[in-house]
Amino acid sequence: MTCVLSYWAHIWLILLPVKANALTEDIDVLVILPKNNSYHFSISMVAPAIDYAQQKLKSVNGLYSGLNFSVHYENSNCGDEALFSLVDRSCQKKPDLILGPVCEYAAAPVVRMASHWNIPVISAGALASGFSYKKEYSHLTRVAPSYLKMAETFSAMFHRFSWKNAFLIYEDDMDQRNCYFTLEGVHSILKTENVHIDALNIHSKDNKVDSDEIMKLIYDSEVIIMCAGADIIRDIMLAAHRRRLTNGSYIFFNIELFNSSSYGNGSWKRGDKYDRDAKQAYATLNTVTLLRTVKPEFENFSMEVKESLQKAGIQRHDSDNINIFIEGFHDALLLYALAILEVMQNGSNKTDGAQITQRMWNRTFEGIAGPVSIDANGDRYGDFSVMAMVDHETGTYEEVMNYFGINGSFQMLPRFNNDRFTLRERLQIPMPDYSNKSSGGLGVSAVTGIIFGALLGAALLIAFYFLRKNYRITIERRTSRDCDIGKHRQLREDSIRSSFSTA
Repeated sequence: MTCVLSYWAHIWLILLPVKANALTEDIDVLVILPKNNSYHFSISMVAPAIDYAQQKLKSVNGLYSGLNFSVHYENSNCGDEALFSLVDRSCQKKPDLILGPVCEYAAAPVVRMASHWNIPVISAGALASGFSYKKEYSHLTRVAPSYLKMAETFSAMFHRFSWKNAFLIYEDDMDQRNCYFTLEGVHSILKTENVHIDALNIHSKDNKVDSDEIMKLIYDSEVIIMCAGADIIRDIMLAAHRRRLTNGSYIFFNIELFNSSSYGNGSWKRGDKYDRDAKQAYATLNTVTLLRTVKPEFENFSMEVKESLQKAGIQRHDSDNINIFIEGFHDALLLYALAILEVMQNGSNKTDGAQITQRMWNRTFEGIAGPVSIDANGDRYGDFSVMAMVDHETGTYEEVMNYFGINGSFQMLPRFNNDRFTLRERLQIPMPDYSNKSSGGLGVSAVTGIIFGALLGAALLIAFYFLRKNYRITIERRTSRDCDIGKHRQLREDSIRSSFSTA
């Protein structure tokens, strides 16, 4: 009898907040995001999603009607300004909740300060591996899957298809460094699996690369994983195709997390003379991107956000797609509401940032696009798709398999072909030299000797002339040659054979 009474008392306490305004709390929310609309997560793009979440919370059977959110936006500028905004605002009154920042270098000091001040931080960014160390970032909850979560997709594929080594190619802009942090996650996960890893860091200001040198570096590898601009990926794939490396002896991957729609309409197309070869090359390129699953409510959410963006005059080529950042910050407010309501039911309040943060971890809730699962470390489990060219005539991509992070399982879709991910046996021959060569014969040696002697004599005369007349020019040309050699040496030395640094 005592157990029964205790059970009903517990149920009564849970249902207590449903009574109108039984528990109320005014919550000051500080959103720190860039104003610049060139970002996928600018203030103007995210604000409609946060407004939508507020309206939703007010209409859920009165359960959250006592939570009064006051939202303020500050420009992070994806840099130091994020921390300055937090400090300046905190001089008057510290916020109760921080949403953002997204950019790694803006998020790091903000989360450290908020953790010191016991303020919960929820972000759909800060995806770098370093933010997984919650001793330093104790109050951070990430509602978008981190790069480490994405990397688990590769780990699972390496196990499934028995791949042994990987070559990572990433473009490093030395600014936000998105590709660096993306492949840092892949490197961190694969190195724990005893996968042999080499990596190449590309610094490109004009979207051009030394594809011949890259081909030499990847020649002994099995799986090539790339994160770079679309033009660089195309150059690399064209170079691989010219050298017949797209015949199944290598597995090529490109990582594209935030603009997957470009791979549904053929990103190999440029309207130039290389399109035909590019389409053939991309037939072997697999793309890892976020799995998009939506529910009926998402359509209404998407429509309202798009209308708000149009009214604000925001025109973007990808504005037809609601990205992970927009839906993530919507879900962030829902997650916080769930957590603070539980904290309030236990007799505490909004000032208990540590308890609120812990309540957000190790739980699953219904987000705008479907279930969202947060692990025990405060990071969202990730679901990812592998896309491949399934129609070689049109050159269009479709999902061929999905990976579900919460249980580490694969879903093979109807267009999946196991042969595509099975390495063909490769003849162990040196990297082919595609320079022009003359055909051989019995008389070639003699002719070569005569030509060589004549050229040597001429070279000696020319060298004597230049030593006397143009010594300075000779030195300058020698210096220029040394610079070229240095460039190729640097390309090799930039290959990362040790751990990436953390954020």
